Amino acid sequence: MHPIISYGIIFWGRASKVTKLFTLQKRIVRIITDKKPRDPCREAFRNMKILTLFSQYLFSLIVFTVENDTYFNWNKDIHRYNTRQNTNSHLPTVNLTKYLKGPYISGVRAFNHLPSELKNLVNDPKAFKLELKQFLYRHSF
Repeated sequence: MHPIISYGIIFWGRASKVTKLFTLQKRIVRIITDKKPRDPCREAFRNMKILTLFSQYLFSLIVFTVENDTYFNWNKDIHRYNTRQNTNSHLPTVNLTKYLKGPYISGVRAFNHLPSELKNLVNDPKAFKLELKQFLYRHSF
């Protein structure tokens, strides 16, 4: 089910019907792990190292932001002061809600909420993706 979920998720990940797909994903994990329908399955996702639908959405958005970093302004490029938000991406000012909820702004917001240890790995894309996946496995959103 993973390839079906991950295809184009940065565009449809905020749709209203996503909760039904997440319920279906949880049902599949419960069937695989032989759990009852009302049992929590967060630990099952962690043990099987499966990204939940929302974690996969966050992973795809953040990877999109990091791979296309030339399209974004970073706080360290705007000013030369060494601040706590120096590694964050600068959020552009927008007027349209559709643009605000799109992958461009959502990816920047998701990236800015990452811990600073992960943000420092941006220069090494392979290590960044690996650590980001481990982070999302641990927290299982």
